[in-house]
Amino acid sequence: MNRRDCLLTLAALPIAAAASLSPRGARAGVPSTPRTRWLVSASEGLDALCFLGPLSGDPFYARYYSDELAQIVPKLGADIIGTLQQLKASAGSRNMLLGPFLCVVFSAGSTATLAQVRKALDEAEQLLFPGFRASAYWNEKSWAWMIDSRPALQRVLAALAAADFPALRQKVIGDRAERRIAALRQRLAGIDVIAEQERLLGRRLEPAITIELLHFSKPHGIKVIGQRFLTHLDYADEVVIRNAAHEMLHPPFDVESPPIRAALSVLERDPLLARIVTEHNPSFGYTTLEGLFNEDTAEALDQLVSERLGIAKPAGERWRKHDDGMHVLAAGLYGLLKAEGYDKTGGVIQDWLGRAAKDGRLAPASLHAAAASVLELPKERLWTPPAQGVQTKSPPQ
Repeated sequence: MNRRDCLLTLAALPIAAAASLSPRGARAGVPSTPRTRWLVSASEGLDALCFLGPLSGDPFYARYYSDELAQIVPKLGADIIGTLQQLKASAGSRNMLLGPFLCVVFSAGSTATLAQVRKALDEAEQLLFPGFRASAYWNEKSWAWMIDSRPALQRVLAALAAADFPALRQKVIGDRAERRIAALRQRLAGIDVIAEQERLLGRRLEPAITIELLHFSKPHGIKVIGQRFLTHLDYADEVVIRNAAHEMLHPPFDVESPPIRAALSVLERDPLLARIVTEHNPSFGYTTLEGLFNEDTAEALDQLVSERLGIAKPAGERWRKHDDGMHVLAAGLYGLLKAEGYDKTGGVIQDWLGRAAKDGRLAPASLHAAAASVLELPKERLWTPPAQGVQTKSPPQ
């Protein structure tokens, strides 16, 4: 699912976070008592949903799982693979990535096992609808699509169970999940992502972050309902922390608020952004300007968080490579925020974006210049679409 294309409503609760922070050497800005509470686990059920992408045969996913596919596809049969391909195409026609979309919906229920996911699908109106309906990801048309697609999804998940997907997954991961969970819990102790995000968003967040470690999630990091995200169990500690620094920022603003509608009005007149939305590889998602704006605002802010925590990739290097270099807007927003010293002062990002729209900073001349400076590229070369039919890796952040 292109989850960042959803119309999200959110009450912004400004906080004077910056005033509560006291510098402590290289970790300036980290409060003395960390706000963040880390929860780490693994999920067979969500792994099964993520595996639907590779099983569809899409090379964007399948290249990561050739051995696993060779073991299980013959057990499923051509009819099930055909059904899955139809489901993926149907979801794609609605700007949804099949596996990630289903992970979001099913995160409203129990997902520890494939059996729980199958039960949730069978009883979706009772087990999934209330939580999905109450979440920021609610979309009536997307829910209707899932209910219409339920018979096909039931056949696919039943075939996975018959092919003993749980045993295949266990054979592949062994005790890696348990060892990784223990090591990651130790590494995350004392790292305060939430306090930094609150300082930059200008509103309070819940202190708990839940990380679900998966095997079949490449190349995505997926934000689901609540302060919970999915990441690959083999990703390095710094990648997982950067994912957390990013995913909890969604949504970074209320898309229906006047400041954000004003900002979108300016960005809609930017021909470069229109080209990026149209020309980029749709496998990455972000197929509307609104979705790209949501994502790239979060990326600009997570870069500031990662820099404060000392785990950041260089900004220019990151955005020149990430998702075929499509996140020019993120680089531009980051450059403007850094120039103003927002990384030091914090603020209410929604209001900042509204002011930047009003005073011309989001106009092409200003935005492109800021992006060019960060990316170390000429303004006329900020975006070069990939060759037709070429799919490149979206690297972990």
